[in-house]
Amino acid sequence: MKFDMVVIGGGLVGASLVAALKDSGMTIALIESREPHPLPGDDSWDSRVYAISPGSTTFLHQNMIWQQMDACRLTPVYDMAVFGDDNSSRIQFSAYEAGMSELAYIVENRQLQVAVWSKLQSLENNINIICPARCTAITWLDSHVEILLEDGRQLETELVVGADGVNSWVRQQADIEVSSQPYRQVGLVANFSCELPHRNIAHQWFRRDGVLALLPLSGNRVSMVWSTGEDHASALRELPEEQLCQRVAVATSHALGEMRLITPPAGFPLNFVHVSNLVKPRLVLVGDAAHGIHPLAGQGVNLGLRDVRKLADILSDRNPQVDVGGFEWLRRFECARKEDILAMEMVTDGLQKLFINPDPMLARIRNLGLEVTNRLPLIKNRLMQHALN
Repeated sequence: MKFDMVVIGGGLVGASLVAALKDSGMTIALIESREPHPLPGDDSWDSRVYAISPGSTTFLHQNMIWQQMDACRLTPVYDMAVFGDDNSSRIQFSAYEAGMSELAYIVENRQLQVAVWSKLQSLENNINIICPARCTAITWLDSHVEILLEDGRQLETELVVGADGVNSWVRQQADIEVSSQPYRQVGLVANFSCELPHRNIAHQWFRRDGVLALLPLSGNRVSMVWSTGEDHASALRELPEEQLCQRVAVATSHALGEMRLITPPAGFPLNFVHVSNLVKPRLVLVGDAAHGIHPLAGQGVNLGLRDVRKLADILSDRNPQVDVGGFEWLRRFECARKEDILAMEMVTDGLQKLFINPDPMLARIRNLGLEVTNRLPLIKNRLMQHALN
């Protein structure tokens, strides 16, 4: 089987890239090891959510993915309030002040996954979905790449796109150097119903035990993301339901009143991952295979979708006679994405280290920084504009 491009990894980033290239004239294969799960036939909620920026929303809408989702499950964020660890300093962001209808949409992971795969299954014959399937070997040649699947099938392609996550098998096979640093923190997620209306405001607290966020869901519901130390996360998960609700209410200064748990807590380890190269001859890395950042800014998925948007633009605009896997051609993507990725890595890693440091002098400086930034609309708008892309 011969293709112009093979995407390995069918999560949101890899699958949306294929959808974006549906009219490119390229023959494309998407390899994914696990079949997508259908939405449950009940009113339950996914505890894993994303804050989708306006730029990402537009991209998903243009590719008929956004329209596949239940509008009742899409919650706009109109404002964001960020608090320091002294219970008084804060910075506030407003969609109205930014001239936008919303700062982001909060969307369940499973809603997005089902939507993008629904779109893929409606595409034309130039798109080949190979799922479930696992890659067992990959051979890099000057003129093409050969990929061997577990069932014995072999694919040949001009370009491989690694979209297979933070522990990318593709990246390992290409011998791309990675700097990885565990934060020794866990992202603890759960959903709650709350006593007071959230008014479509996202709340975030930089606490000395981590970063705690409450993101609005439809109705009087919120999604919690508490990035905290491994031991603290384990202790929270072991609490009886009533005690966990009380602990979250106290940690958020009862901003939304009493809390009631509606999905059990789950946790995932947090790591910083920096990749030395995004491209090699006949290879491009996108999404978590290309970078891993702390979730405190809620920008991980948007960073991956910006990878996809740029790569899709470059591939769509190419001359059909150009070798799609040529290194000089792929360098355009790397040059276009390096600055954005590096800036987000530095900001998220720097903030994580700044707010986790117990030094009292640093505590005063960081809390003062929130207050000063809140009074400087030009700086606030610059921060917002980058996050809105």
